[in-house]
Amino acid sequence: MGAAQMLAEARRCLGMAGRPNTITREYASRHGKEFLDASWCDMAITFWARHSGNAAAVLPGGDRAFTVWHAQDFQKIGRWHVGTTAEVNRAKPGDIVFFDWGATNSVGAIDHVGIVEKALGGGRVQTIEANTANACKRRVRASNVIAGYGRPAYGGGNWTEDMVKKLPELAKGATGEHVESVQALLLARSHPEIKMTGRFDDATEKAVKAVQKWGGVTSDGVVGPKTWPVLLRVN
Repeated sequence: MGAAQMLAEARRCLGMAGRPNTITREYASRHGKEFLDASWCDMAITFWARHSGNAAAVLPGGDRAFTVWHAQDFQKIGRWHVGTTAEVNRAKPGDIVFFDWGATNSVGAIDHVGIVEKALGGGRVQTIEANTANACKRRVRASNVIAGYGRPAYGGGNWTEDMVKKLPELAKGATGEHVESVQALLLARSHPEIKMTGRFDDATEKAVKAVQKWGGVTSDGVVGPKTWPVLLRVN
């Protein structure tokens, strides 16, 4: 299974409108009748993932109807990309894209979700979204309202092992996107003192050492091939 199958399921729902509908009825059958008439943008992502055989990749935390939790699921496994123009230009078909109409790029402020059908350049993507004007439609969105996107591990297999091999070794003093990923993973592992600064500071080093001790690897404060899997909760 993969992105092509996920998008095929999304395209089958184009034109669906109103609620309750096929998507909300199926979600409600598992989670309760209150979902029959609820906002269904993320229920649609759940529906497409389950019907295309991509549930494990697209729903790392299980079924989702609440977009903030879904975005946090991608953060926790290190597969989150912030919605800057540069990152949006690197989006791929099948990525799960989250929107913040307040344009803050804050995960906690996410309002809506869809799937990327095509990257258009210039910080824009073509999407398929459910519950947009209470229907499933194609849209074109720009980076100013994109909080970020999750990249599902389509295809399954040993994606985590392969990813870890490509990740850099990071230590105190390092900066950049990979440090932000470390900090996001530390936050997900109950280290609220960590700030998403992109700077590997004293607090980050201390938290890394605590996670290393918990994971049974050398507590040296360096995030390398032994520590990345611990942060990602992989044995």
